Amino acid sequence: MNAVVTKSEKGNIFFDCPGCGQQHSVNVDNPERPRWTWNGDLARPTLSPSIMVQGTYRITDAEADRIMAGEKIAPRPLVCHSFVRDGKIAFCQDSNHDLAGKTVDLPGVGQ
Repeated sequence: MNAVVTKSEKGNIFFDCPGCGQQHSVNVDNPERPRWTWNGDLARPTLSPSIMVQGTYRITDAEADRIMAGEKIAPRPLVCHSFVRDGKIAFCQDSNHDLAGKTVDLPGVGQ
């Protein structure tokens, strides 16, 4: 099975989120920062506790063109709340994307 997460030398786990389209990362090694537990499996990872990402979505190329033309674009709020268990990502209902409330396989690294 292909890896679905990568681990950096600094102890962060990275994965591509199919819900919000962003890359998420959590610390699993550095005791001086909040840490998640990880089962050590790159192909079927389990991370705990849940992962909550809040902010705004990146602007699209079309939105950038509209901004450059002088239009004001309101930022789109991003809420992506999930649990990663056994290589799957379970999205909580408070996520604001199409996969809220669903569980799907994590995509392979770079897919």
